[in-house]
Amino acid sequence: MFAASPLAPPGEAPQSFVSTPVLDGPQAWAEIWRTAEPLRSGRQGPLTWRASADVLFGAITLNEADFVPRDGATPLQQAAEAAYQAIFALLAAEGMPYLLRVWNYLDDINGESFGLERYRQFNIGRQDAFLASGRPITQNVPAACALGTIGGDLVVFFLAGRAAPIPVENPRQVSAYHYPREYGPRSPTFSRAAVVRLGGDGERRDVLFISGTASIVGHRTLHVGDVAAQTRETLANIAAVIDQANQIVPGAGYRLADCLYKVYVRHPADLAVIRAEIDRVLPGAPILYLQADVCRSDLLVEIEASAGHPLEFCP
Repeated sequence: MFAASPLAPPGEAPQSFVSTPVLDGPQAWAEIWRTAEPLRSGRQGPLTWRASADVLFGAITLNEADFVPRDGATPLQQAAEAAYQAIFALLAAEGMPYLLRVWNYLDDINGESFGLERYRQFNIGRQDAFLASGRPITQNVPAACALGTIGGDLVVFFLAGRAAPIPVENPRQVSAYHYPREYGPRSPTFSRAAVVRLGGDGERRDVLFISGTASIVGHRTLHVGDVAAQTRETLANIAAVIDQANQIVPGAGYRLADCLYKVYVRHPADLAVIRAEIDRVLPGAPILYLQADVCRSDLLVEIEASAGHPLEFCP
């Protein structure tokens, strides 16, 4: 979240809560994005936000129980569409038109209801909101992840800004928005990564946001049932995204070792194996391990990362 600076007026920071237990280290963590600029805060129904002159961070929580099936749309599909419509309305009102990075959390992501996997229901609702708002659903879409929690509401955290992000794709993978229909009626609406220019005058940085990344090559899951191999493949995909970002943004100099990582582990019993594989490639890197389900039932681990900003990794 954005932390209040000494220059910021009083206000409520965006807050929502998800059940992704910490698997390694202290149990209480806060992810804080700092700025020295004055901040404004606001609330719009279930959506809370805090913004500087150029960047806005927000959170929205919706309860699926508030929606009933109608016209073939499931409660989760409607909740996802409503969440993104509320986000887009806020961005238009605040003059922050570009969605930069999104974190989506939903209960029982791989479960099935109304004859369709819940993640696929979410993708329909998300894309419907993009289309209704006249936004592109390919290429110029934000970096994102979608994780499964045990219980809880639909929660969406997001960063938006006045400047357009530079989308980054992975040459080893089919872009998620071009997945074939075997993965659902609608493709996921996100880029593999995005480069975003953040910060005030004199301290602007090209920040790289790497979306949730897993053991997918082309559009297929590799190494089903082998968590060590999936971890290695995931790190190879992140390395490929970083290489692509360095080609798109000359002089950026992003490195695998310089990223801040969040690792989502499906089965806590796999933690030791996953950590051993990551430590072999990234010894001493700042990494937070969390328990969460991944968007495909055959994926055992997902890793997201960011780079290009100072790191303060203090529990």
